[in-house]
Amino acid sequence: MDKLELREKINSVLQNKIEKIVISNPIKKELGIRVDISYKQGYFMVVRYTEKQSFTSNIKEDELPQILLEFVDNFKQFNFFNNENEFIIKISKNNKIFLNKLKNKSKINTFKGNNRTKNYIFTEGERIEPLIDMGVFTKEGKVVHSMYDKFKQINRFIELIDDFIKNYDKKSINIIDFGCGKSYLTFLVYYYFKFIKNIDITITGLDLKADVIEKCNETAKKYNYSRLKFELGDISEYKPTEPVDMIITLHACDIATDYALFNATKWGVKMIFSVPCCQHEVNAQIKSNNLPIITRYGVIKERISADFTDIIRCNLLRAMSYNVDLIEFIGFEHTPKNLLIRANLTEIPKNIRENYKKEAEDLMSAFNFNQTLHTLLLQEKLI
Repeated sequence: MDKLELREKINSVLQNKIEKIVISNPIKKELGIRVDISYKQGYFMVVRYTEKQSFTSNIKEDELPQILLEFVDNFKQFNFFNNENEFIIKISKNNKIFLNKLKNKSKINTFKGNNRTKNYIFTEGERIEPLIDMGVFTKEGKVVHSMYDKFKQINRFIELIDDFIKNYDKKSINIIDFGCGKSYLTFLVYYYFKFIKNIDITITGLDLKADVIEKCNETAKKYNYSRLKFELGDISEYKPTEPVDMIITLHACDIATDYALFNATKWGVKMIFSVPCCQHEVNAQIKSNNLPIITRYGVIKERISADFTDIIRCNLLRAMSYNVDLIEFIGFEHTPKNLLIRANLTEIPKNIRENYKKEAEDLMSAFNFNQTLHTLLLQEKLI
């Protein structure tokens, strides 16, 4: 086989903004049965499959041609995909090289909706075990048609993390997931950092349900996620044994979110991702002598109470020197509990931090209520 000819054909195909490569037709199956290569915003993720295992690594864009040539000794077919076309390089039994070009009907790496093409962090064609067990992917790595909304929601959450860590320069990260529940997203966060970002990750999931913790630990063992563990414990009493880089709270109920945010600020956690849930505390207290219309109608009172709770949390995080975004991270049609508090520790001048605190306290005073995060921060003299 003429490797110079093969290199030229590969380089000509790579000029077409290739997003996915499938390498198949192995010569010796004991050396591997397939390789999937996917573009991931500035680098390529390489997943090598044997009959029982998969191995993931990341390579730079300029390393791709040489990596492809290294697979020639064991594979005879290379399928390249972009949004429009599929390019097929085949090596015959007598080592002749053939190149064909077809229309790409599968759209493996993209999903079209609302007349736009969307590239996702988790893409079709990858064998991601948590997504398969959730019923989002088939065993072949295809999105189940009825689960596209769930697929988009999951990717949206991971995209918000991905956007936040672009300047993260450490080789490891320690995350705590407060109120982890069944931990569907926890497993995917682990996969994202470990296999896509190639960052050495440790995650601890915390919950009050013993059966849930046992099940999650069994699942982590099944996936061989060796640094993902789940513990039985209360958010308000938990004490980490190692410095924490990020906390996640997904629908931690009512004031459990406040305890999670309080712990994060007390420990000086750099990054916070919190989706609040079931906010009853303020609703039980809120009243106004000057604006009784605000609390007259129950359903509106409940919504306003939830909004007041979240904007106070955001202001108090700013008072603790966090830069804060309040984001609608999935469409309102999927769930009314669709706000994400995203915060990273930064430097904010003292006078500005004090003003954020005062704004929160003025709101609480105007509507005659207390709020748990504020109370906890005052008790510890952190604000």
